[in-house]
Amino acid sequence: MASSKTTRGTAVEEADGGSGGKQSIEKSVEKSTGKAGPGQDLAGLEAGLDALDAVQTKRVSPAEVLVQKVLPPIVAVAFVLALWKVLVVAKVTPDYKLPDPGLVWDSLRQLWLQGELLDIIWTSVSRGLFGFLIALAISTPLGLVVARVKFIRAGLGPILSGLQSLPSVAWVPPAVIWLGLNDQMMYTVILLGAVPSIANGLVAGIDQVPPLFLRAGRTLGARGLVSARHILLPAALPGYVAGLKQGWAFSWRSLMAAEIIAKSPDLGLGLGQYLENQRNNSDMAGVLLGILLILVVGIAIELLIFAPIERRVLRSRGLLASAR
Repeated sequence: MASSKTTRGTAVEEADGGSGGKQSIEKSVEKSTGKAGPGQDLAGLEAGLDALDAVQTKRVSPAEVLVQKVLPPIVAVAFVLALWKVLVVAKVTPDYKLPDPGLVWDSLRQLWLQGELLDIIWTSVSRGLFGFLIALAISTPLGLVVARVKFIRAGLGPILSGLQSLPSVAWVPPAVIWLGLNDQMMYTVILLGAVPSIANGLVAGIDQVPPLFLRAGRTLGARGLVSARHILLPAALPGYVAGLKQGWAFSWRSLMAAEIIAKSPDLGLGLGQYLENQRNNSDMAGVLLGILLILVVGIAIELLIFAPIERRVLRSRGLLASAR
């Protein structure tokens, strides 16, 4: 019996020694080859996933902002002005069709000295922003209802898409007949141009919300307006912001079309009416100035209002790398 116990003990010791020997061999191989074991591989994988999930942010120096953001537009504008000047000097077309850039600058300077420049710009900007806010208040609940109620979507969805593709200038004649030459007519044209774009953007954003979000919300008791406020709108925010940007573009275009066509002393002098007045006077420098002012104001509103909102939304979702 003692002999058998001794034999079993020896066997156990040999097994333990073999296991320890195997572990020591693996460690020596890892040291010699530089390869990590299974635990280290898992830790490295987790660290890699964490690095992918983390948003890499760093403070941008003023020099980088100057080179990446400020300098390219300046170079582009300088190139356009240089090309414009070359075409004028080369006499590719008569001066009354393509005036010298200096004449456009003189028209701008004259408006400034007369104190009319800011008034003209503010007349159009105030109308555009106020009309856009009204369109926002109408299109947001409309988009929610169209996106969530199948019967209403089947009826109104194609109509909204058709209205979005309809040129805004087509609404000016009936709006003048319905409401006359007043600000209400201007706002009506803006609404008919902006509401379909904002509503369709919100519908597209809601369509991309994962159904799991809604099921989780219902589990927590979020239904109806509570679900729309705390689940649908936050989840659909990127598409909604895109719809807002497009809605502003349609608002501005609709307003300019209305100001160019509708003329009345009661409406005041906006950018569109200024452009039309210069056309009637055959002042091509004034016409080009009107076009440039409309372009600059539209770009400024987009950069000062909508671009920061878009960056904030993308940053909150870890998508800042794709933001402009």
